[in-house]
Amino acid sequence: MAKNSKTAYICSICGYQSPKWAGKCPDCGEWDTFEEQILTNEKNKTYTTSNLQPMKLTDIEGVIEHRYDTGINELNRVLGSGLVKGSVVLLSGDPGIGKSTLLLQTTQSLGKNRSVLYVSGEESPHQLKLRASRVGVTTENLTVICDTDAEAICEYIKSTLPDVVIIDSIQTMGIKEINSLPGSITQVRECSNLFMRYAKTLNIPVIIVGHVNKDGNIAGPKVLEHIVDCVLYFEGEKNLSYRILRAVKNRYGSTNEIGVFEMNDKGLQEVKNPSQALISGKPSNVSGSCIASVIEGSRPILAEVQGLVCTSGFGTPRRMSTGFDYNRMSLLVAVLEKRAGYFMGNCDIFVNVAGGLKIDEPASDLPVALTLISSLKDEVIRDDCIAFGEIGLAGEIRSVSFAELRIKEAIRLGFKKCIISEHNIKELPKDFYNQIEIVGVSNIRSAYYESTK
Repeated sequence: MAKNSKTAYICSICGYQSPKWAGKCPDCGEWDTFEEQILTNEKNKTYTTSNLQPMKLTDIEGVIEHRYDTGINELNRVLGSGLVKGSVVLLSGDPGIGKSTLLLQTTQSLGKNRSVLYVSGEESPHQLKLRASRVGVTTENLTVICDTDAEAICEYIKSTLPDVVIIDSIQTMGIKEINSLPGSITQVRECSNLFMRYAKTLNIPVIIVGHVNKDGNIAGPKVLEHIVDCVLYFEGEKNLSYRILRAVKNRYGSTNEIGVFEMNDKGLQEVKNPSQALISGKPSNVSGSCIASVIEGSRPILAEVQGLVCTSGFGTPRRMSTGFDYNRMSLLVAVLEKRAGYFMGNCDIFVNVAGGLKIDEPASDLPVALTLISSLKDEVIRDDCIAFGEIGLAGEIRSVSFAELRIKEAIRLGFKKCIISEHNIKELPKDFYNQIEIVGVSNIRSAYYESTK
């Protein structure tokens, strides 16, 4: 080890630095996150003052925001109508979810009129060629580099000036002057800063792929998310076909939009009608199934909520939830027992949202409660009925926002009955009542009675 270097332990979650290893980080409270890093002593370094050029806001000329069309409408929706020049986009998700496949597919459309540089630190050129052939990428304006030297890559970007740069992934990139392994806290932070500076200076959009840790968060320091302009999460189960692209940060657009994709043998395909796709496999005349209407971004989506309640064979009943918050499910079960008289204390309870969709808004309370009651009593909820509403601790059905949008989606897909809070009734247009039967309810018992009538 060089004389001007020393060893320290850095938390991989928050970046806290400690002179010795510890089992629990005193800053973020996470366990087993300290990693040994070699730090360079910077006491002997000299710094020069740059020539600052301050400007008044009124003197800065307005520039029309220029966006690149990625060729994938669902991706454009999440980005905010396209990829902004000079922006840095971070795309994260579980391994095998389809991040690299999605970005490789975008190069087909981007490569029609622009030059694209795809930097891969994980795959060989032959592996990229095989995947490109599978998803139908044949553009001649795509250049591939399989290297992990961040400085050499930036020099190539500066000399060739491509229109779009894709880095896959940031955890494989490294700077030789930093005495730590690629993927470490220091390397991830410094490589991200390096790519960000080149993107802003050369006005080139850069898309960076980021890995996730065991908790599902972006691996590396939290400052990585602050450096970039847009943070996208790719969600979904690897054994299910549907994927959801969600923005959690976007300096050039809304964070309320989502994109829905389906994975098949030819790559990721856009799902232009998510509601129809999610409820297409719904069984008929089966208890414990109800259609919920949720808002994802600015679009309403209908999803099938399934519930199963059965007598437990053990002393402690089992409770499990997929696609719905477990704690919220436990709260609803308590309300059903205390306020509505449906006893489930000795029953195993399972809740599932079909299609791999995750719903977390309060409007999904009512359909979840209805599925549990339906399974408990083994009675079928009408196939042409949807429900949405928040359930309070007193057992009341509370109003939710965007009721008009939800009902419009139900009408478009041919549903005949809608159960909502009685407080939402006054907000609806009168012409709705000629297209669908709308029933306002005040409590859970009346809601269940209407759903089976």
